[in-house]
Amino acid sequence: MAGVAAVGLTVAALAVAVPESSRAAPPPLPLASLFGGPFTLTDHNGQQRTDKDYRGKFMLIYFGYTYCPTICPTNLQHMAQALKKLGPKAKSVQPLFITIDPRRDTPKLLKEYMTHFGKNFVALTGTDDQLRAATKSFRVHRRKVIADKTAPEDYLVDHSSITFLMGPDGKFRTLFPHDTTGDVMAKRMTKYLAQN
Repeated sequence: MAGVAAVGLTVAALAVAVPESSRAAPPPLPLASLFGGPFTLTDHNGQQRTDKDYRGKFMLIYFGYTYCPTICPTNLQHMAQALKKLGPKAKSVQPLFITIDPRRDTPKLLKEYMTHFGKNFVALTGTDDQLRAATKSFRVHRRKVIADKTAPEDYLVDHSSITFLMGPDGKFRTLFPHDTTGDVMAKRMTKYLAQN
């Protein structure tokens, strides 16, 4: 018990000796510096695209893959609903779907997949290196999961499920967690659209 008391006194003494300013936690980094960056990818029509192609527009970005059973289509549907809710203001928003499974998600498959969500949706793919750079910039996690070793081609991809809103300058504005409804997305996006 005496040892515990001594440790307590030592900790208390150290706390007094260290100035309050030194003990305070450092201010958090602005989110704008944590998410986003330049990318060079290929759209579902086979045309090379970079982030600069979308300057002047907001980018609503989701990383996923076409073989995703429920999570990806759910979030893409919410994106579509949000854009519909925005009405004419949606013209200033470019919805982008960036695949994390380039091996299976060919441009042809991506083009067909996008028809389920809206004519303005653009799907992007690329080389492993290009997609690795894009996911790293947005801090998106992805990991192949093979449930049946006898069928290695029938795999899932565990991944972050976040929708990003980037500004007309290409900088981060906000993010939407998985299953954020279209109504909520549209309401929050309206505030950012009004600032430009």
